[in-house]
Amino acid sequence: MGSEIVIIPIMFAVIFAIAYLFFSTRNKERLALIEKGADASIFVKGKRENAAPFWKVLILNVALLLIGIGVAIFLASFLEYQLGMDEDIAYPGTIFLMAGIGLFVGFHFTKKLEKEE
Repeated sequence: MGSEIVIIPIMFAVIFAIAYLFFSTRNKERLALIEKGADASIFVKGKRENAAPFWKVLILNVALLLIGIGVAIFLASFLEYQLGMDEDIAYPGTIFLMAGIGLFVGFHFTKKLEKEE
């Protein structure tokens, strides 16, 4: 009964500990590089001039994921009713397969989008 009360603070403590370690380690690394005279531009990574905006990449990937899930539900119902496949196998299998294919296609579209801009 009392274990539910303990789990939530432990989860928050773990999240806090991970964030604290990440930021404190990053700060120590940056201070060490500054002491050695490193250029400050190395701290800004991922800010390329030709990179596609984050919102375009996010919308593209979410759209392709949802399209993949929609096609998977349609395909699973076809497999269930026309081919007699078990419902417990058809739906999860095709949903995960088509969602993965959608994310894979989104990855390639994102690479192409970044090359264009």
